[in-house]
Amino acid sequence: MVKTIDILGFPHAYELSAPTESPTVLVFLHGWLLSRQYWRPVIQQLACDYQCLAYDLRGFGASQPTLGVRVKSTQTLLPHSVRERASVGVASQGNGSPLSQSIQASPASEPVPLNYTPAAYAQDLNVLLERLGISNAWLVGHSLGGSIALWSAHEFPERIAGVICVNSGGGIYLKEEFERFRAAGQQLVKYRPRWLSYIPLLDMALTRMNVAQPLSRKWGRQRLLDLLMALPEAAIGSLLDSTTEAEVNCLPQVVSQIRQPVHFIAGADDTIMEPKYVHHLASFHPSFECCGKNVSEIPNCGHLAMVEQPDAVVAEIRSVLAKYEGSGE
Repeated sequence: MVKTIDILGFPHAYELSAPTESPTVLVFLHGWLLSRQYWRPVIQQLACDYQCLAYDLRGFGASQPTLGVRVKSTQTLLPHSVRERASVGVASQGNGSPLSQSIQASPASEPVPLNYTPAAYAQDLNVLLERLGISNAWLVGHSLGGSIALWSAHEFPERIAGVICVNSGGGIYLKEEFERFRAAGQQLVKYRPRWLSYIPLLDMALTRMNVAQPLSRKWGRQRLLDLLMALPEAAIGSLLDSTTEAEVNCLPQVVSQIRQPVHFIAGADDTIMEPKYVHHLASFHPSFECCGKNVSEIPNCGHLAMVEQPDAVVAEIRSVLAKYEGSGE
């Protein structure tokens, strides 16, 4: 059942499955221009053993503002935050960690809802978990959601037991490639009229984009819907704020300071987040040197592992949880 909760003045849509005997709650974070819907195949298999929370990030899916908030965001965000704020952004004000203090660039008084950095989205998540009374969460984040999960584990270690990143890596800033990616992403968001939904077979084209094998047509329709639904400020803001040179170079520092378990799942045929970049980011976590087994690759899998290979993703999640829950780490 879909519910809505206000987080820092912004409505968020979420679904929370029934409690189980396990004290662990799995929290699923989607990627850019997606929504919580893509986790359904995974959650359907895991909800019998773990309580599962999936929600739409601020400005995506069904987490949309009222008209008044939307107009205010358009006027205040785009000239300043998207165009001028080119740094890591606001980290948590709660733990006062040296890393947070050294990379915080935006004024502390800046309203969180107008910030679209991964650290700001991590703040949203912390409020959500607090409001729902969740104190022992494993985060499962896809792509951008993986970066948000890593920031959350770093900033709120008392609440986050571990992180599993799916199709998420990075930590290497390649100027030309990032500039092309940012430009293409902005064009995609800016020029997406509603009538796109009426173009014949466009959803079929989306079943083949960024995946190793075509998805079912329902996922093509879902991708089209999420593309059209995304709030422009959130879509452009999260794209630009998560791909600055400062943000990209900071992520390995974040990973290196996380003491909770972190595991990375890569798609062997992922052309958006190639496995070599997943391994690179994973290498900064302490568990990489001691065992070198904090990365797993799924064969015949592109950038949407949770819908391309849901059984394999579920198997990896169960394996990771069994390893750490069983050892008491």
